[in-house]
This record gives sequence, structure tokens and C-alpha cells, in this order.
Amino acid sequence: MSLFLSALGLMMVFEGIPYFCFPEQVKSFARKIPNTPDNILRVVGFCLMMVGLLVVYLGGGING
Repeated sequence: MSLFLSALGLMMVFEGIPYFCFPEQVKSFARKIPNTPDNILRVVGFCLMMVGLLVVYLGGGING
């Protein structure tokens, strides 16, 4: 449970960085999302999940 909470906290830190550093760009990007085709959003989401799994694997989270 401790590892999960640490990962959740770290994810929240990384998610918050763009909002803190570039709020105007985040708002501009958010306005563009409804116009983006669903298949593009799915591909981007899938790629991000795979990169995240690779980072966890290389970081020893799966084998550790």
C-alpha cells in the first residue's frame, strides 16, 4: 500500500507541473481536445500507458 500511495503522490506531482508552470497553454490545449478524433486520443493514451509501464518495469517496480 505504501508503494501505491507513493506512486499516486508522484503521479499527482507530475500531473500538477503543467498547470502550475503553463496555465494558459493548458487551457488552450484543453479547448482543442473536443475537436480531436477519438482514435487519436486512444492512440496517444495507449502510447502513454505503454511508456508508463516501461518506466515502472525499468525502475524495478515489477521485478523489485
